[in-house]
This record gives sequence, structure tokens and C-alpha cells, in this order.
Amino acid sequence: MDAATWAAAWSVNLWPQGSHPFALIQMHKRLCAETAVTASALAGMSQIIILSLPKAAMAEICPHIQPDTIVLDTSTSDPATSRKMAGLGKDNGFSFVDGPVSGGPAAANAGTMTMTMLLGGAVDAINTLRPVLAVLNAKTVVVGGSGAGHAAKIVNNMLCAANLVLVAEALRLGEAAGVAPKDLLQGINAGSGRSGVSEVNFPKWVLNGAFNSGFTMGLMRKDVGLALDLAKSSGVDLHGFANIAAIWRDGSGHIADSADFNEIVNYDGKGVKDV
Repeated sequence: MDAATWAAAWSVNLWPQGSHPFALIQMHKRLCAETAVTASALAGMSQIIILSLPKAAMAEICPHIQPDTIVLDTSTSDPATSRKMAGLGKDNGFSFVDGPVSGGPAAANAGTMTMTMLLGGAVDAINTLRPVLAVLNAKTVVVGGSGAGHAAKIVNNMLCAANLVLVAEALRLGEAAGVAPKDLLQGINAGSGRSGVSEVNFPKWVLNGAFNSGFTMGLMRKDVGLALDLAKSSGVDLHGFANIAAIWRDGSGHIADSADFNEIVNYDGKGVKDV
């Protein structure tokens, strides 16, 4: 997202958090960005703060955020955390908007304008963010108040996780019945059973054996856990999703967290089997 922002001539401040210092140094040079030494320093020099972290974390920077600043959290986090952050914002004079993105790391890094952002928060704050949002995303969808964006993203990723398992099983069934996976997929995508997984993931990353989407098994396992946690806290029984969640969290332990998340398709209940 930083590359896309820079390409549109925005002034960028960075707090480079991560385990790849060389890559972060190269990003700094490429963007000619101001680099903050700490998250607190970043908060003091920015009017719009964009978070992209494994989990929302703001306790360190709250006291340093300037009045009327807007914090946009693009992480995938639980809605309760988002509402808590929005409450902190209200108490400290800034706005918090949850805006997780869908479209994958490759789209974000390339700035290809193919991402969709699911927004939750105050309408005024979202409207103020519109010029920045137009740079970052191809599409934005306001789904409700604080926490709604993260709830929608969790549900979206829950469906993606389920569809990866189900489409893989469908292709194995079709192949056993004499239909080649590529031909069956073409038929599915012309019918009512199609999905983003069947239309994008399988042709782009699975059938060709690429498995290089940039999104890991570990991240999807985390999101599956978030879906289960959200269901529990909301009093919703996800009995249909429970078996699929068990595959992601327990049954596919032989697939490393660092592996591409599409590799779940190689799980057949017994071990790893190529689709």
C-alpha cells in the first residue's frame, strides 16, 4: 500500500515494524519517506495513521496521537478490539476506522488497485479519508459502525477458508468420476457453484502449482480462529463450518504456517494429495 500511496504523490511517514530489516530499508529508499524511530513518534507526526499489523495494537501510541487525527486500521482484527479502539479515540480526540482489505498481499504490494476495503466507523471520518481510500483501493464498502468492517472481513475469510476445502473436494470427486479438474472448474465457473476461490484461486495459484499468493497458512488459521471466537461471543452456532475449521486448525498440521494458504487444497483427510 505504501508504493501505491507514494505513486499518487502523498507524503509518507513510516514506522517500519517487521523481521526483514533489509526489505524495510529498501522500502524507505524507494519512497523517500520520513522514518519514525518509534510508533509514538509516528503518531506525533501524522494526521492520518494507517495500521497494517497482525493484530490491532494502539496502547503505545494513544497518548501521542494528535487531536483530529484519523486512525485507519487495515489489519484483520476482532470487532470488540475495534470498538475498544474507537472508544479510546473518542476519549482522546481522534477517530478510529476499521478498514480491513481483501485482495491479497500481491495486490497491496503492487498497488494494482484491485483491493476492496470493508469500512466500519463514523461517516464523517470515512468521508475525510476518501481521497486516501481512492489511492489505496479499487473499491470501498461501508458496512456499518465501529467493528463492522472487521466483522465483515472475518466472515469473508471464513467463506474463503471453507470454499478452498470444498472446491478441492469437488475437484477430487469430479476427477474420480472421470472429469478433468480443469474442465470441471470451467463448468463450475459457468454455474451457480462458482466463487472467488473457484474463479481466482484455483486458476491462478492451485492448478498451475504456483502456490505463491503471498497469504500464508498461519494467517488464515488465525482468521479461522477469529471466526470461531466471533461466533462464540455472538452466540451463533457454526456447526456447518466446524469440521472445516478443524481441518485448518488441527487436521492440516503437516502444512507449515509459512506455506501458502492455498496449499490446504492438498489435504484429503488422510494426508497430502495433489489436486
